[in-house]
Amino acid sequence: MKAAVLLLSTTAASSFTILPPPIGRAPATSDCNLALPRLSAIGGGSAQTSPPGLSDLPRGISPFEKSLSKSIDVQADFRSRAKTAVDAAVADAAVLMEIEFPPLIGGDKSKSQFDDFDNVQELDKNKDWTMLFAPMFLDDPSYREGKTWLIFPDLKECELASAEWAGARYQTATFTTIEATTEHLCGEGSYDAPWGSALVSGVSKIMGGKDGDAGLLGDKNVLDTLVEGENSPSALSLVIQPGNGGPVEDWVNLEKVHLSSSASKMVIVNGALDKVRGGYYPGVFFPKLAATVDRFYKKFESVFYLKPISDKGVYGWLYRVYPEPWQVVLQTVAEDKRGQMVIQDSVVYTSDERPSYNDAVAKLVAAANGQSQ
Repeated sequence: MKAAVLLLSTTAASSFTILPPPIGRAPATSDCNLALPRLSAIGGGSAQTSPPGLSDLPRGISPFEKSLSKSIDVQADFRSRAKTAVDAAVADAAVLMEIEFPPLIGGDKSKSQFDDFDNVQELDKNKDWTMLFAPMFLDDPSYREGKTWLIFPDLKECELASAEWAGARYQTATFTTIEATTEHLCGEGSYDAPWGSALVSGVSKIMGGKDGDAGLLGDKNVLDTLVEGENSPSALSLVIQPGNGGPVEDWVNLEKVHLSSSASKMVIVNGALDKVRGGYYPGVFFPKLAATVDRFYKKFESVFYLKPISDKGVYGWLYRVYPEPWQVVLQTVAEDKRGQMVIQDSVVYTSDERPSYNDAVAKLVAAANGQSQ
């Protein structure tokens, strides 16, 4: 049986694919019906209560509290929750983990899914988020001395990160790319290159300089050397936005990386794995990618997952912090006794099993209808 919990809340989100949990997840064994709203004042103050054992939604994520979003470090809160979740999952022997969250929320340029943005902005934010995330693991000696790998989707992003984050606490990690990692661990010629990459590479080299400068594609000199028995294999690989907005071959190559270094912990940051698992890319056109789904991507543990849901006139979130159950949280705007507008977060459903998108929407609609009566 799946557990159910009632609460209130408002927020916006584009549609997305929600899939069953990784193989081996146990279903919930009890039902409950609670009504425990978590109130967050739009003006900035907050008073929150939550069902026992469940994390509150982070502050400042609602599109109805943009002033708060711009005044606090929402992403730092995400990183803190994600670090705790990764540590808990690793303690339970997890090796494959995913982190999914809105990367543009927070700060003076805060954007929700209702604002205009492009993939480059998302990639830049995910790069910066991960650069600040990696040093949080340095308290553990096993992650030091280059044993934490920052795996970028391409050479140019690696070059930018290396230049922008030059401090010693950032440079202690190993800077590499999906291509370099695949070639090192799996052997020369093992990398599945995107269609047309050879032509682009040739043009880039003509336009670039000497000694490893690949021109438009980036400078190969920024790549850290991977040495077996020293910084290789990694203890922890943080993979920044693979595939999403880039070539599908990123996802194909990551399976190769894992198979060649199966003891290394892999954390994919905003890699849009829902698209991969949900059949967004038809197997008839992407057979190599389709072959990875059941044997690889369905084994990932969603350790920190925060995705907006906006459908049928309701707004809410699918939320999980490992090892807690999944939450479906409705967000609405209300007025308190003092006439102040507040965001009401209502946990309308919880389950050990990951709910489908349609189920999540149905729970939100039912809760919203119940509140309006």
